Amino acid sequence: MDKAILTCALTGVLTNPQQHPVPVTPAQMAAEARDAFNAGASVMHVHLRRQEPGMGHLPSWDPDVAEAVIGAIREACPGVIINLTTGTVGPDVSGPLACIRRVRPEIAACNAGSLNYLKLKDNGDWAWPPMVFDNPVAKVQQYLDVMAECGTHPEFECFDVGIVRSVGMYLKNGMARGTVGVPEYNFVMGVASGMPCDTDLLALLPRYMAEGGVWQATLIGRGEIWPVHQRAAELGGMLRTGLEDTFYLPGGARAAGNGVLIEALAACARNAGRSVATPAEARRLLGLH
Repeated sequence: MDKAILTCALTGVLTNPQQHPVPVTPAQMAAEARDAFNAGASVMHVHLRRQEPGMGHLPSWDPDVAEAVIGAIREACPGVIINLTTGTVGPDVSGPLACIRRVRPEIAACNAGSLNYLKLKDNGDWAWPPMVFDNPVAKVQQYLDVMAECGTHPEFECFDVGIVRSVGMYLKNGMARGTVGVPEYNFVMGVASGMPCDTDLLALLPRYMAEGGVWQATLIGRGEIWPVHQRAAELGGMLRTGLEDTFYLPGGARAAGNGVLIEALAACARNAGRSVATPAEARRLLGLH
């Protein structure tokens, strides 16, 4: 890709807005999206939060919340591409599916495999009780069926190499039949029990994609992520950052918001000799119309 598609991950799942400057309300989400849009992000990856006072650290699957948040972002960023999260633990996917049907995003995340989701404290204790982020094939199929129904393009989120390889099986099996766009992979690196943020590993992953696929890298961490972002730009991938993924700019300063993170990501693209894609260019490259 000569053009670099930039995605902003605006807020994430459980970050407490009382401790970190993450947006929660429709107005806050729209303002952060506008800053990122002005800095070059053509795609907004959206997580929804509970809107009741004191509950903004918890996720929401209320279609009314989805409609309010997505509507505010679309109004603030004319032409923006919405990428809606769908990640849930457990078999009940009725909330994510209801939100897709309500707002009909052009893209939705499709977590493509299961992962033991683990993290340790420095003393060796678990940071949270060990859990499984469960995404069995039947669950993936439920998401893909509704994405096909709604004209939504799946972005396959891959936390490990085996999950990258599984996506090719899904496609060959016909699981994504009826969905729009070219195969899109999101290599998620930096989860403690998943793929590490590593430039050498990143360079290997595209060889395991389906023919005609495109990819981006989601890099979770602090200063160590920025050399990997630069390598992703040099390898021709799409680029993503935002307050969901990091609070830190190159050099280690804390980011005040999403706009400055996207500015730093755009600089990675330019350093690699690439220009930043407009929303119209991003749609063409992803095969969205």
